[in-house]
Amino acid sequence: MSPSSLRTYFLVALALAPILTLLRRRTRRSFKLPRKNERILIVGASSGIGRTLAHQYAELGVKGVCVVGRRAENIADVVTECNSRKGPNTEIIGITGDFAEAADMVKIRTQLESLWGGIDTMIVAAGVSALLPLMEVAGAQPGNVGTDGIQHVVDVAALATRGNYVGPLVTAVTFIPLLQTSSPHPSILLVNSLAAVIPAPTRTIYASTKAASLLLYQALAIEHPVIAFTHVLPSTVEGDFRASAVDGGKAREADPNKTGLKRGAVARRCISAIERGEKNVFMPWTMGPGHLLYWIWPAFVEWRASAKYKFTPPR
Repeated sequence: MSPSSLRTYFLVALALAPILTLLRRRTRRSFKLPRKNERILIVGASSGIGRTLAHQYAELGVKGVCVVGRRAENIADVVTECNSRKGPNTEIIGITGDFAEAADMVKIRTQLESLWGGIDTMIVAAGVSALLPLMEVAGAQPGNVGTDGIQHVVDVAALATRGNYVGPLVTAVTFIPLLQTSSPHPSILLVNSLAAVIPAPTRTIYASTKAASLLLYQALAIEHPVIAFTHVLPSTVEGDFRASAVDGGKAREADPNKTGLKRGAVARRCISAIERGEKNVFMPWTMGPGHLLYWIWPAFVEWRASAKYKFTPPR
Protein backbone atom coordinates (compact mmCIF):
# COMPACT_ATOMS: atom_id res chain seq x y z
CA MET A 1 0.00 0.00 0.00
CA SER A 2 1.37 3.38 -1.00
CA PRO A 3 2.12 6.13 1.52
CA SER A 4 -0.64 8.28 0.01
CA SER A 5 -3.20 5.49 0.53
CA LEU A 6 -2.10 5.03 4.12
CA ARG A 7 -2.42 8.75 4.68
CA THR A 8 -5.93 8.69 3.22
CA TYR A 9 -7.01 5.82 5.49
CA PHE A 10 -5.53 7.61 8.49
CA LEU A 11 -7.37 10.83 7.70
CA VAL A 12 -10.66 8.98 7.20
CA ALA A 13 -10.22 7.15 10.51
CA LEU A 14 -9.37 10.42 12.22
CA ALA A 15 -12.50 12.03 10.80
CA LEU A 16 -14.73 9.12 11.77
CA ALA A 17 -13.41 8.78 15.33
CA PRO A 18 -15.51 11.63 16.82
CA ILE A 19 -18.62 10.32 15.05
CA LEU A 20 -18.09 6.78 16.33
CA THR A 21 -17.41 8.09 19.82
CA LEU A 22 -20.61 10.14 19.74
CA LEU A 23 -22.65 7.17 18.52
CA ARG A 24 -21.21 5.00 21.28
CA ARG A 25 -22.01 7.64 23.87
CA ARG A 26 -25.55 8.01 22.55
CA THR A 27 -26.21 4.35 23.36
CA ARG A 28 -25.27 4.93 26.99
CA ARG A 29 -28.17 5.48 29.35
CA SER A 30 -26.72 8.62 30.95
CA PHE A 31 -26.76 10.30 27.53
CA LYS A 32 -30.54 9.85 27.44
CA LEU A 33 -31.11 10.18 31.19
CA PRO A 34 -28.50 12.51 32.74
CA ARG A 35 -27.21 11.54 36.16
CA LYS A 36 -28.50 14.80 37.61
CA ASN A 37 -32.05 13.63 36.79
CA GLU A 38 -31.74 9.99 37.87
CA ARG A 39 -33.78 8.80 40.86
CA ILE A 40 -32.51 5.52 42.32
CA LEU A 41 -34.09 3.03 44.70
CA ILE A 42 -31.73 0.47 46.29
CA VAL A 43 -33.45 -2.37 48.15
CA GLY A 44 -31.02 -4.18 50.42
CA ALA A 45 -28.78 -1.18 50.99
CA SER A 46 -27.95 -1.71 54.66
CA SER A 47 -24.89 -3.86 53.91
CA GLY A 48 -22.78 -5.53 51.25
CA ILE A 49 -23.04 -4.67 47.57
CA GLY A 50 -26.20 -2.62 48.07
CA ARG A 51 -24.49 -0.35 50.59
CA THR A 52 -21.49 0.12 48.29
CA LEU A 53 -23.79 0.91 45.36
CA ALA A 54 -25.43 3.63 47.45
CA HIS A 55 -22.01 5.17 48.15
CA GLN A 56 -21.01 5.11 44.48
CA TYR A 57 -24.27 6.56 43.19
CA ALA A 58 -24.06 9.36 45.76
CA GLU A 59 -20.59 10.18 44.42
CA LEU A 60 -21.91 10.23 40.83
CA GLY A 61 -24.16 13.18 41.59
CA VAL A 62 -27.53 11.62 40.78
CA LYS A 63 -30.73 13.43 41.67
CA GLY A 64 -31.62 11.09 44.50
CA VAL A 65 -30.77 7.80 46.18
CA CYS A 66 -33.32 6.02 48.36
CA VAL A 67 -31.77 3.28 50.51
CA VAL A 68 -34.01 0.58 51.96
CA GLY A 69 -33.28 -2.15 54.50
CA ARG A 70 -34.77 -3.89 57.50
CA ARG A 71 -32.33 -2.57 60.12
CA ALA A 72 -33.06 1.06 60.97
CA GLU A 73 -29.69 1.75 62.58
CA ASN A 74 -27.83 0.43 59.54
CA ILE A 75 -29.94 2.48 57.14
CA ALA A 76 -29.25 5.58 59.23
CA ASP A 77 -25.53 4.86 58.94
CA VAL A 78 -25.79 4.45 55.15
CA VAL A 79 -27.60 7.78 54.84
CA THR A 80 -24.84 9.47 56.83
CA GLU A 81 -22.14 7.85 54.69
CA CYS A 82 -23.87 8.84 51.46
CA ASN A 83 -24.39 12.41 52.64
CA SER A 84 -20.66 12.69 53.28
CA ARG A 85 -19.95 11.60 49.70
CA LYS A 86 -22.65 13.34 47.70
CA GLY A 87 -22.68 16.62 45.85
CA PRO A 88 -24.94 19.56 46.70
CA ASN A 89 -27.76 18.50 44.37
CA THR A 90 -28.15 14.86 45.44
CA GLU A 91 -30.87 13.91 47.92
CA ILE A 92 -30.39 10.85 50.13
CA ILE A 93 -33.43 9.16 51.65
CA GLY A 94 -33.40 6.24 54.09
CA ILE A 95 -36.50 4.10 54.67
CA THR A 96 -36.80 1.03 56.85
CA GLY A 97 -38.74 -1.84 55.33
CA ASP A 98 -38.85 -5.56 54.56
CA PHE A 99 -38.91 -6.20 50.82
CA ALA A 100 -40.94 -9.38 51.33
CA GLU A 101 -43.75 -7.41 53.01
CA ALA A 102 -46.28 -5.90 50.61
CA ALA A 103 -47.33 -3.17 53.06
CA ASP A 104 -43.73 -2.03 53.54
CA MET A 105 -43.08 -1.82 49.81
CA VAL A 106 -46.31 0.07 49.13
CA LYS A 107 -45.39 2.52 51.91
CA ILE A 108 -42.03 3.14 50.24
CA ARG A 109 -43.65 3.55 46.83
CA THR A 110 -46.09 6.11 48.21
CA GLN A 111 -43.26 8.11 49.78
CA LEU A 112 -41.22 8.12 46.58
CA GLU A 113 -44.21 9.16 44.49
CA SER A 114 -44.80 12.04 46.89
CA LEU A 115 -41.15 13.15 47.13
CA TRP A 116 -39.80 12.49 43.63
CA GLY A 117 -42.81 11.72 41.46
CA GLY A 118 -41.39 8.25 40.74
CA ILE A 119 -38.09 6.46 40.14
CA ASP A 120 -35.82 5.69 37.20
CA THR A 121 -33.63 2.88 38.53
CA MET A 122 -34.54 0.07 40.89
CA ILE A 123 -31.81 -2.14 42.34
CA VAL A 124 -32.61 -5.32 44.25
CA ALA A 125 -29.53 -6.32 46.24
CA ALA A 126 -31.08 -8.10 49.23
CA GLY A 127 -31.00 -11.82 49.95
CA VAL A 128 -30.11 -14.53 52.45
CA SER A 129 -27.55 -17.33 52.49
CA ALA A 130 -27.83 -21.07 53.16
CA LEU A 131 -24.66 -23.13 53.47
CA LEU A 132 -25.44 -26.76 54.28
CA PRO A 133 -25.90 -29.81 52.05
CA LEU A 134 -29.60 -30.56 51.94
CA MET A 135 -29.44 -33.81 53.91
CA GLU A 136 -27.45 -32.08 56.65
CA VAL A 137 -30.28 -29.56 56.96
CA ALA A 138 -32.53 -32.55 57.57
CA GLY A 139 -30.12 -33.80 60.21
CA ALA A 140 -29.88 -37.08 58.36
CA GLN A 141 -28.06 -40.01 59.89
CA PRO A 142 -27.75 -43.33 58.09
CA GLY A 143 -31.28 -44.39 57.20
CA ASN A 144 -34.45 -42.53 56.35
CA VAL A 145 -35.23 -38.96 57.39
CA GLY A 146 -38.04 -38.60 59.90
CA THR A 147 -40.94 -36.18 59.91
CA ASP A 148 -39.13 -33.63 62.08
CA GLY A 149 -36.12 -33.57 59.78
CA ILE A 150 -38.23 -33.13 56.67
CA GLN A 151 -40.24 -30.36 58.32
CA HIS A 152 -37.03 -28.59 59.31
CA VAL A 153 -35.94 -28.61 55.66
CA VAL A 154 -39.31 -27.13 54.69
CA ASP A 155 -38.96 -24.39 57.32
CA VAL A 156 -35.42 -23.48 56.23
CA ALA A 157 -36.47 -23.49 52.57
CA ALA A 158 -39.34 -21.15 53.42
CA LEU A 159 -36.92 -18.67 55.00
CA ALA A 160 -34.61 -18.82 51.98
CA THR A 161 -37.54 -18.52 49.58
CA ARG A 162 -38.83 -15.47 51.42
CA GLY A 163 -35.46 -13.73 51.23
CA ASN A 164 -34.34 -14.81 47.77
CA TYR A 165 -37.59 -15.12 45.81
CA VAL A 166 -40.61 -13.60 47.54
CA GLY A 167 -38.75 -10.35 48.29
CA PRO A 168 -37.69 -9.77 44.67
CA LEU A 169 -41.21 -10.78 43.58
CA VAL A 170 -42.97 -8.30 45.88
CA THR A 171 -40.53 -5.54 44.92
CA ALA A 172 -41.07 -6.13 41.20
CA VAL A 173 -44.86 -6.18 41.46
CA THR A 174 -44.82 -3.02 43.57
CA PHE A 175 -42.50 -0.89 41.45
CA ILE A 176 -42.73 -2.02 37.81
CA PRO A 177 -45.87 0.06 37.10
CA LEU A 178 -44.29 3.13 38.73
CA LEU A 179 -41.09 2.70 36.72
CA GLN A 180 -43.04 2.41 33.47
CA THR A 181 -45.13 5.50 34.10
CA SER A 182 -42.63 7.82 35.80
CA SER A 183 -39.32 7.27 33.98
CA PRO A 184 -38.39 7.97 30.35
CA HIS A 185 -35.73 5.24 30.53
CA PRO A 186 -36.58 2.82 33.37
CA SER A 187 -34.07 0.21 34.50
CA ILE A 188 -34.03 -2.68 36.97
CA LEU A 189 -30.90 -4.36 38.31
CA LEU A 190 -31.05 -7.69 40.13
CA VAL A 191 -27.91 -8.55 42.08
CA ASN A 192 -28.09 -12.34 41.99
CA SER A 193 -25.44 -15.06 42.23
CA LEU A 194 -23.33 -17.31 40.04
CA ALA A 195 -24.81 -20.17 42.08
CA ALA A 196 -28.11 -19.55 40.28
CA VAL A 197 -26.69 -20.90 37.02
CA ILE A 198 -23.74 -23.12 38.02
CA PRO A 199 -24.71 -25.72 40.65
CA ALA A 200 -22.65 -25.94 43.81
CA PRO A 201 -22.65 -28.49 46.64
CA THR A 202 -23.63 -27.15 50.08
CA ARG A 203 -25.68 -24.49 48.29
CA THR A 204 -28.74 -26.54 47.33
CA ILE A 205 -31.35 -24.33 49.01
CA TYR A 206 -29.49 -21.09 48.33
CA ALA A 207 -28.84 -21.82 44.66
CA SER A 208 -32.35 -23.02 43.90
CA THR A 209 -34.00 -19.96 45.46
CA LYS A 210 -31.59 -17.57 43.72
CA ALA A 211 -32.27 -19.36 40.43
CA ALA A 212 -35.98 -18.81 40.97
CA SER A 213 -35.59 -15.03 41.30
CA LEU A 214 -33.22 -14.90 38.32
CA LEU A 215 -35.72 -16.68 36.07
CA LEU A 216 -38.48 -14.46 37.45
CA TYR A 217 -36.66 -11.29 36.39
CA GLN A 218 -35.53 -12.74 33.07
CA ALA A 219 -39.15 -13.55 32.27
CA LEU A 220 -40.25 -10.10 33.46
CA ALA A 221 -37.75 -8.59 31.02
CA ILE A 222 -39.73 -10.20 28.20
CA GLU A 223 -43.10 -9.16 29.63
CA HIS A 224 -41.96 -5.55 30.15
CA PRO A 225 -39.60 -4.68 27.28
CA VAL A 226 -39.85 -0.95 27.98
CA ILE A 227 -37.76 -1.57 31.12
CA ALA A 228 -34.07 -2.40 30.73
CA PHE A 229 -33.35 -5.40 32.97
CA THR A 230 -29.82 -6.26 34.10
CA HIS A 231 -28.89 -9.38 36.08
CA VAL A 232 -25.46 -9.48 37.70
CA LEU A 233 -24.13 -12.92 38.71
CA PRO A 234 -21.01 -12.60 40.87
CA SER A 235 -19.07 -15.48 42.33
CA THR A 236 -18.02 -15.31 45.99
CA VAL A 237 -17.89 -11.70 47.25
CA GLU A 238 -16.03 -10.39 50.29
CA GLY A 239 -17.99 -9.60 53.44
CA ASP A 240 -20.02 -11.32 56.14
CA PHE A 241 -23.05 -12.29 54.03
CA ARG A 242 -22.64 -15.95 55.04
CA ALA A 243 -22.54 -15.23 58.78
CA SER A 244 -26.34 -15.27 59.13
CA ALA A 245 -27.19 -18.30 57.00
CA VAL A 246 -30.82 -19.34 57.46
CA ASP A 247 -29.76 -22.98 57.93
CA GLY A 248 -27.12 -22.15 60.55
CA GLY A 249 -24.34 -23.47 58.35
CA LYS A 250 -20.74 -22.30 58.22
CA ALA A 251 -18.82 -21.47 55.06
CA ARG A 252 -16.47 -24.22 53.89
CA GLU A 253 -14.69 -22.39 51.11
CA ALA A 254 -11.62 -20.16 51.44
CA ASP A 255 -12.06 -16.93 53.41
CA PRO A 256 -14.09 -14.64 51.09
CA ASN A 257 -12.39 -11.59 52.58
CA LYS A 258 -9.10 -12.88 51.18
CA THR A 259 -10.18 -14.54 47.93
CA GLY A 260 -13.60 -13.08 47.10
CA LEU A 261 -14.52 -10.34 44.67
CA LYS A 262 -14.29 -6.83 46.11
CA ARG A 263 -17.61 -5.13 46.80
CA GLY A 264 -16.41 -1.94 45.17
CA ALA A 265 -15.53 -3.74 41.95
CA VAL A 266 -18.88 -5.53 41.85
CA ALA A 267 -20.76 -2.27 42.47
CA ARG A 268 -18.85 -0.47 39.71
CA ARG A 269 -19.60 -3.32 37.32
CA CYS A 270 -23.29 -3.11 38.23
CA ILE A 271 -23.40 0.60 37.44
CA SER A 272 -21.51 0.05 34.19
CA ALA A 273 -23.91 -2.73 33.16
CA ILE A 274 -26.95 -0.51 33.73
CA GLU A 275 -25.27 2.28 31.79
CA ARG A 276 -24.60 0.00 28.81
CA GLY A 277 -27.90 -1.84 28.94
CA GLU A 278 -26.30 -5.25 29.47
CA LYS A 279 -28.65 -8.12 30.20
CA ASN A 280 -26.66 -10.86 32.00
CA VAL A 281 -23.29 -10.13 33.59
CA PHE A 282 -20.96 -12.80 34.97
CA MET A 283 -18.28 -11.91 37.50
CA PRO A 284 -15.57 -12.75 36.84
CA TRP A 285 -16.29 -12.82 33.10
CA THR A 286 -14.68 -16.27 32.80
CA MET A 287 -17.73 -17.71 34.55
CA GLY A 288 -19.76 -17.02 31.41
CA PRO A 289 -17.80 -19.65 29.47
CA GLY A 290 -17.88 -21.71 32.69
CA HIS A 291 -21.67 -21.76 32.51
CA LEU A 292 -21.46 -23.00 28.93
CA LEU A 293 -18.86 -25.57 29.93
CA TYR A 294 -21.32 -27.10 32.39
CA TRP A 295 -23.50 -28.17 29.47
CA ILE A 296 -20.53 -29.52 27.52
CA TRP A 297 -18.47 -31.15 30.31
CA PRO A 298 -20.60 -31.24 33.47
CA ALA A 299 -18.34 -33.68 35.32
CA PHE A 300 -15.46 -31.20 35.23
CA VAL A 301 -17.57 -28.31 36.53
CA GLU A 302 -19.01 -30.51 39.28
CA TRP A 303 -15.51 -31.58 40.32
CA ARG A 304 -14.32 -27.97 40.45
CA ALA A 305 -17.39 -26.96 42.49
CA SER A 306 -16.77 -29.79 44.96
CA ALA A 307 -13.15 -28.73 45.31
CA LYS A 308 -14.05 -25.07 45.91
CA TYR A 309 -16.55 -25.90 48.64
CA LYS A 310 -14.40 -28.71 50.10
CA PHE A 311 -17.24 -31.14 49.71
CA THR A 312 -16.88 -34.91 49.73
CA PRO A 313 -20.07 -36.90 49.01
CA PRO A 314 -21.04 -39.27 51.82
CA ARG A 315 -20.47 -42.94 51.11
